[in-house]
Amino acid sequence: MDTITQQSVAIKKLSRPFQNVTHAKRAYREFKLMKLVNHKNIIGLLNAFTPQRTLDDFQDVYLVMELMDANLCQVIQMDLDHERMSYLLYQMLCGIKHLHSAGIIHRDLKPSNIVVKSDCTLKILDFGLARTAGTTFMMTPYVVTRYYRAPEVILGMGYKENVDIWSVGCIMGEMIRGGVLFPGTDHIDQWNKIIEQLGTPSQEFMRRLQPTVRNYVENRPRYPGYSFDRLFPDVLFPSDSSEHNKLKASQARDLLSRMLVIDPEKRISVDDALLHPYINVWYDESEVNAPAPGPWDHSVDEREHTVDQWKELIYQEVMEYDPTTAAAASANEPQPIR
Repeated sequence: MDTITQQSVAIKKLSRPFQNVTHAKRAYREFKLMKLVNHKNIIGLLNAFTPQRTLDDFQDVYLVMELMDANLCQVIQMDLDHERMSYLLYQMLCGIKHLHSAGIIHRDLKPSNIVVKSDCTLKILDFGLARTAGTTFMMTPYVVTRYYRAPEVILGMGYKENVDIWSVGCIMGEMIRGGVLFPGTDHIDQWNKIIEQLGTPSQEFMRRLQPTVRNYVENRPRYPGYSFDRLFPDVLFPSDSSEHNKLKASQARDLLSRMLVIDPEKRISVDDALLHPYINVWYDESEVNAPAPGPWDHSVDEREHTVDQWKELIYQEVMEYDPTTAAAASANEPQPIR
């Protein structure tokens, strides 16, 4: 409870953000991005503070943000009707479009970093992979949820904005099926799970792969894949909506078939997804085309600093939010108890 504003908030503690350069850089990036974005479908930063009083002692960062009721993992387990499902997807797309307008491509959307309130409002919680944090197909697997990552990220290809549409498709498919679509144990198994269901992609797609990856991918057994009618039969869907929106399974399946396309050149764009009949019943110009955030400084993704330099940069950011600490640190007075 924020005793000054009298509102309930969520506080995220950045756990040991200075243990190494990767953690420190990620913490700084998250902080800067949260200050930059301003959209109802992306979590907002209300405040930030640290209990430590000096840069030398600085260790913990607490980010204060709006309190939500649940994350999407919990919602996926519920029986959602078409209205709720399409409204949640619409909000995801609005939030993603806002990030894209600042030049931020998420690449790592998943149910655990999307939160909702009981009134069905939705917010995206984190900002995904830094541009330089891309993994290559042949890298040693590290523990991370990659079930929702697009083929072009898994295969170490170039990517564009609609990389995030794949993730939305995986989330939507999971809402319908009630289980993860492509639960790979590592990225190679992940790829196999994708092609077993959707089929081996075209030669044209293969030609765009790096030679070592292409060699691997071309030597896999060829799979014809299944039709979307087979992958997502009517029985899995909620009954057709009787409300004025008249949303139905055939529309939902059509949207899925346009999002879950291995080749990004043939996958639906964010803008077109927002216009799709299953989504555009909620279309509101002020949400879809909200004012863009300030442009993201991409040099942050490429910047190299020592842990201590990152630590100082983050400390300066916290001081902007936490004048009590800054004042106490300069005057060396006892800090008020929060």
